[in-house]
Amino acid sequence: MSEIRVATVQDAGAIARVHVESWQTTYAGIVPEDYLANLDVVQREASWREWLTFDVDVFVAEVDGEVVGFVGGGAIREPVEGFDAELFAIYLLREAQRRGIGMALLKRLAGSLGERGFGSMVAWVLEDNSSGGFYSRSGGVRVASKEMEVGGVMLPVVAYGWTDLGMIGAGVARGSV
Repeated sequence: MSEIRVATVQDAGAIARVHVESWQTTYAGIVPEDYLANLDVVQREASWREWLTFDVDVFVAEVDGEVVGFVGGGAIREPVEGFDAELFAIYLLREAQRRGIGMALLKRLAGSLGERGFGSMVAWVLEDNSSGGFYSRSGGVRVASKEMEVGGVMLPVVAYGWTDLGMIGAGVARGSV
């Protein structure tokens, strides 16, 4: 059973580990190999220590006391018409995927953002990311596209949008995401 809780600065190392490991498994064959190989947990930890002091909502998922995933979001950074909040990141270790933890994290973030007065949300996702189906199953709809530089290469990204935070995950069977 997983537990979802508010992330603290003390979680920075665990979040950084999940962030690096999930990038290396999720984006293999999409993002340049040398970029993935050079991702550094210590550098990410420093970034997360700082990030966790900002006005963002970050939650971690724990299984047996170990952080296996996280989600973060807040006010939209780049305007997308009709949306006021943004899912900045959601990552799970491979062994924690397809157990309902991702959906639980997404719903927790949506609830928190809703409590802060946001009504809708968008997430920018690498188009070739195999997790794209997760966003569709949770109720997200493709609303925009652009290119983003990662590791010196321009990659296509798409925005999935949810016009109503309260509807995220409605009708999704437990364990399917």
